Amino acid sequence: MLGFFGVQSNVALGQKASIIDKIIVEGARRIDDATVKSYLLLQSGDEMDAVRVDQSLKSLFATGLFADVVIDFVSPQLIVKVTENPVINRIAFEGNKRIDDADLEKELVLRPRVVYTRTKVQSDVKRLLDVYNSNGRYAASIVPKVILLPQNRADLIFEIDEGPLTKVEGISFIGNKFTGDKDLRSVIRTKVAAWYRFFSSDDTYNADRLSVDRELLRRFYFSKGFIDFQITSAVAELTPDGSAFFLSFSLIEGTRYKFGEVNVRASLKGIKPSELITLVDLKKGENYDSRKVDKAITKLNEAAADQGFAFVEVRPIIERNAKDQIANIIFDIKEGPRVFIERIEIAGNVRTVDEVLRREFDLVEGDAFNARKLRKSRQNIQDLNFFNKVNVKNIQGSNADKTVVKVEVEEKSTGAVSFGAGFSTDNGPLLDIGIREQNLLGKGQKLNFNGTLAAERSTASISFTEPYFLNRDISGGFDLYRIIQSNQESSSYDSKETGFGLRAGYSISNELRQNWRYKAEAASIENVSASASKLIKAQEGNRFLSEVGHSLIYDKRNSRIIPTDGYIIKVFNDLAGLGGSVKYFRNKLEGAQFLELFDKWILSSRGRAGYIFGIGDDNIEITDRFSLGGNNLRGFERGGVGPRDIITDDGLGGEWMYAGSFETSFPLGLPDELALSGRLFSDFGSLGSVSPSNASIRDTGSVRVSLGGGIGWVSPFGPITVDIGYPIKKEAFDKKERVRFNFGTRF
Repeated sequence: MLGFFGVQSNVALGQKASIIDKIIVEGARRIDDATVKSYLLLQSGDEMDAVRVDQSLKSLFATGLFADVVIDFVSPQLIVKVTENPVINRIAFEGNKRIDDADLEKELVLRPRVVYTRTKVQSDVKRLLDVYNSNGRYAASIVPKVILLPQNRADLIFEIDEGPLTKVEGISFIGNKFTGDKDLRSVIRTKVAAWYRFFSSDDTYNADRLSVDRELLRRFYFSKGFIDFQITSAVAELTPDGSAFFLSFSLIEGTRYKFGEVNVRASLKGIKPSELITLVDLKKGENYDSRKVDKAITKLNEAAADQGFAFVEVRPIIERNAKDQIANIIFDIKEGPRVFIERIEIAGNVRTVDEVLRREFDLVEGDAFNARKLRKSRQNIQDLNFFNKVNVKNIQGSNADKTVVKVEVEEKSTGAVSFGAGFSTDNGPLLDIGIREQNLLGKGQKLNFNGTLAAERSTASISFTEPYFLNRDISGGFDLYRIIQSNQESSSYDSKETGFGLRAGYSISNELRQNWRYKAEAASIENVSASASKLIKAQEGNRFLSEVGHSLIYDKRNSRIIPTDGYIIKVFNDLAGLGGSVKYFRNKLEGAQFLELFDKWILSSRGRAGYIFGIGDDNIEITDRFSLGGNNLRGFERGGVGPRDIITDDGLGGEWMYAGSFETSFPLGLPDELALSGRLFSDFGSLGSVSPSNASIRDTGSVRVSLGGGIGWVSPFGPITVDIGYPIKKEAFDKKERVRFNFGTRF
């Protein structure tokens, strides 16, 4: 309500000016008269001045305390009549289903027991609309409703019509000649609305995502050699009814360059450019690729750091020859300014405590800044798998020789209660329940409970892991488990295992980790078929296992979650016989290497080998032997390879084994939201040696090889995989399996 002022005066024009003798305040209830007078620009004894009265009126309205103000001059008194704004009693929301009240309340400036003002209400309405816009609902409308109560109080109700999601109905590109709109749409994160995107929000408009899209387009064109590429505009047009967005990107592709001469220039003592150039994998005549340039910079930085130069700047100087479409590159390596880490700031970790992130840093406050260690620290945090996003950057500190490392994370759900149903080739139909928390109480602790009921295998287990026991880089944990396994089809017996284990591990270096474990287990072989092999019948009964184990893990992968480069090597040693009825020594070696052939095309090679032998006169029981087939040798049944009793057709396992695979995973050219990928593979392996042996046992020790392919779908109902394997080198008594199908669901 707009205020006004009136001036009543008996003083005619030209007469002596009126003097204010007294100021009277009317209508004030909560607010003291003195407070009202303090906002006036007139006082008792002043001459009456219409300009100053107008200024006083504006001053009172500016406080936000009053709904209406009237100033009258009834000579010789100045009367100030005020109507106070009500105090908010409560704030409520109606009509909001997609966003909780608590999330909306966070955006409000107004609160209960705060004075109501129309300006603040309109400001809060705008904030709430911004929240809905950021959630893709641009057709949302909000009407504030005020309900007046006694004692000048009011309830404030925000009536909300959330409206439908505002989808992106079209994405177009102007100026692209190198590739078509379809290819460019696959590069950016924003997608055109489609029926199969009901589990994704990428087809709703988001202004922040549009900035990401610009950067993704820039990276794409730079990786294809267009180093003069520009985006002149990125426009999002909303339809008049607010139901859809249409995006348009205007591009200038520029010239496509090839690599020309590549050189390294270094002014660091003890570093020879001729040695560093071997680290740069850029070939003359190839299309310019910014990703290869970035990788070369990383390698040169690491090489300089390995030589003791912590403060190094590697700057690629690009000399363009647009006529010949050649880009010559000089990697200029200089010793940069000495910079130290002033502090490390962490933001966004609503649940996870700071210490969980800080202990993943290879740098601490006061250390010399090292870009390589900073990248490794970021990867360490990413590998925790606690966060959707991890951004690490460094900014200028309080002085030129200081830098501040800022870490921004976005928490994701790390706990789950799941019920499941599914089918697998190995275990048949199954039901399972799981409770998992990977970041217990925000301290990085892991707690898992799993139970599975299946036709062939039923399990129950609970495990706990403390990754930093006593605030040291020492992990500790325990496991309890119960396993009931039916092997009637492959080996004519059932087994039961009940046990517990203790674990501890620590890092020897950034890449090397050592682990120790102890396991105590009560087990039995039972329900042995009357037609089973004599070797299996001889092992029927109960046993107690007491085993200590050790492992070394050397990990040079670029990611523990989804590796695309690097390798990992594992060595395992297990000794049984510290008490119990079982005595053996087992050794295993495992390794894997990853290489990105093209974008999202990953070549992986895996290998493993093992050997187990009894101590003293003890023979190795069938449950302790190695087995091949199924997931580790596709094209063959689980346990379908290796020594076999040709009379009973029972698989017996083996006391030595080796196996490996070469696999290429690749996208299928379908939208990313479908989460479908393909793979081609070749598996190989062999298994042999059973003690004691006899004439009925076939044990050739020959290598088996299979070829095949498969499709994987990370569906909303759980992972589904189908593999088809064809044995190309086998023995006549092996058990083959052409199609391997696994399905699971969580709800």
